[in-house]
Amino acid sequence: MVKMVVVSEYSLNPPEDGQGRVKIANGPLYELARVQKLAAAGGLNTWTDRCDKAVYELFAGDLDAVASLLAHLRPAHYRDSEWCTNGRNALAACDAYALQRVEWVATAGREMGVDYFLKFAVGKAGQLLLLVSCHLS
Repeated sequence: MVKMVVVSEYSLNPPEDGQGRVKIANGPLYELARVQKLAAAGGLNTWTDRCDKAVYELFAGDLDAVASLLAHLRPAHYRDSEWCTNGRNALAACDAYALQRVEWVATAGREMGVDYFLKFAVGKAGQLLLLVSCHLS
């Protein structure tokens, strides 16, 4: 059995089998204003290969653009909390948010509603925001 390491600030009751996507009740786990402050200060890091690829495809890898997106989140955008794995023996307790913004869509030649899904955790030391998912819904 592989030993999983919890890398998030929230660390209560990680799944015993080390699998991700186990829901966590009574979220959100992290104060949204604090998350936004960490992101704005440059403390944002993609934590999974899949997220890194999505950020590159959506924002040309610009984490400042992701921080700007995070700044638009409000408590009403919260969906749920769950344990996530990065595929490299690490677990993080994450909050997930869904946000719709009206943006110019060049391929359509007009403004449209764009639905984003964001999932993140605050790192164990409290100085880094681990972005687990950032994609269109």
